[in-house]
Amino acid sequence: MEALNQFFNWLNGIVWGVPMIVLIIGTGLYLQLRLGFMPIRKVAYGFRMILKSRRPGRAAEGEITPYAALMTALSATIGTGNIAGVATAIAVGGPGALFWMWVTAFVGMATKYAEVVVAVKYREVDDKGEHAGGPMFAIKNGLGKHWQWLGTAFAIFGGLAGFGIGNMVQANGIASAVENAFGIETWISGIVMTVLTGAVILGGIKRIGAVAEKVVPFMAIFYLVCVAAVLVVFAGNIPQAIATIFTQAFSPTAATGGFLGSTVLMAIRMGVARGIFSNEAGLGTAGIAQAAGSTANPVFSGVIGMMGTFIDTIIVCTLTGLAIMVSGVWASGETGAVLSSAAFEAALPGYGNYLVTISLALFAFTTILGWAYYAEKCWEYLIGTVSAIPFRIVWTVAVFFGATLSLDFAWLVADTLNALMAIPNLISLLLLSPVIAQLTRDYFAEERARAGVALQSQG
Repeated sequence: MEALNQFFNWLNGIVWGVPMIVLIIGTGLYLQLRLGFMPIRKVAYGFRMILKSRRPGRAAEGEITPYAALMTALSATIGTGNIAGVATAIAVGGPGALFWMWVTAFVGMATKYAEVVVAVKYREVDDKGEHAGGPMFAIKNGLGKHWQWLGTAFAIFGGLAGFGIGNMVQANGIASAVENAFGIETWISGIVMTVLTGAVILGGIKRIGAVAEKVVPFMAIFYLVCVAAVLVVFAGNIPQAIATIFTQAFSPTAATGGFLGSTVLMAIRMGVARGIFSNEAGLGTAGIAQAAGSTANPVFSGVIGMMGTFIDTIIVCTLTGLAIMVSGVWASGETGAVLSSAAFEAALPGYGNYLVTISLALFAFTTILGWAYYAEKCWEYLIGTVSAIPFRIVWTVAVFFGATLSLDFAWLVADTLNALMAIPNLISLLLLSPVIAQLTRDYFAEERARAGVALQSQG
């Protein structure tokens, strides 16, 4: 076990090193340039399309609405990374890490957009009559048989990573937080989560989507209200906190209090790694969910999909980071969810810890549901639809073990597999970028033409 731990520590250092940072940021920046910064320019348009996506268009094909697909994707991305991940990034990389999370998100919007566009463009209908898509199908149908090994590699990494990042790690986070806050033993939490997980995922994507579109908006609003309370209490510290984030993004973070200090490279590495862990831009997962959405155009789905990155990181992660900064606890030496709890407790004594625990439990549980679909589609690609029911049973059982076992090693493996998923996905996006750019130009040309016709008819 010690040898395995050393191996994955070594591998993790490589896959999350400078080359991976360059690949992730570089791919996102290249796609932003190729798209004329459309994902950033069209943020307001994206929010309008989210509202429109509650009802599919006339020519739409898919199992759930694009809105439900977005909520499914958000259920997977808004998880422990938004609470524990942001705290860890700041605790290890310093306040400047939050700036690099923003950078990752802004270039990641283009990456997420591209992932969804190709996922919907190259999706298939399986033998159950359901739409299936994602990086593996985009590689298979977009790049051809000579690249099919790359799609297989993604499916293997994604199918395995799901049990770590999307299942056992999340269940462990819930069980540990509930035990610390309420004294409920982990096996009890494990049983409850196992039953709830089985009740949802055994119904497939339609039931997952139905639950996600009801639970995700509620949990997001609940958490944002809690964070707002912290920011109101420490409102006077907000300008200084923002200035510190920008200053320490480009200069070494000195040791202070319980904080041991950090280099600029560590701030960048933690910001990028935790940013990807949170919003999953570059992993290709959102495309798997959006490929099930009922849509008549891949670009429409892509615009909705890219908003997931904006909501996850620019809104939710930013507010978590600001809460930690303004409360003054960031240099305490704590890390993870404990640091986030300390920030809430500083503002809301006696209640803060419970609010973070409830938020963490909601975030992590919905992540288990969203990732169940991602991993299922990876195994379906490798084995076929016959794997669906056995997979759902194994996934449900794994939740209990995740809640009751020590998972330090699982965290390490999950982080490594995240990077290994990103590599084939990012390569395929670079190779398919001409297709993505052409589809985008065609879509917005049609939008402008429709707008012109509408103006003429009004005149």
